[in-house]
Amino acid sequence: MSIPVAPIGRIIKEAGAERVSEDAKKELNAYVEAQATEIAKKAIKFAELAKRKTIKAEDIELAIKEL
Repeated sequence: MSIPVAPIGRIIKEAGAERVSEDAKKELNAYVEAQATEIAKKAIKFAELAKRKTIKAEDIELAIKEL
């Protein structure tokens, strides 16, 4: 599953960019997806340590702090 590039373009524009190339959107998209995957993997481990199958917000928060 991949994140649509349109929201990525909106994020860049909301940050102040006047125009955004498709290559820029795709590059940020690839980075965001890679980071999200790493966070998810770490969050899964936290849930497993807590003997849960459900990933909770606290697992995500802990995973982000570990980055």
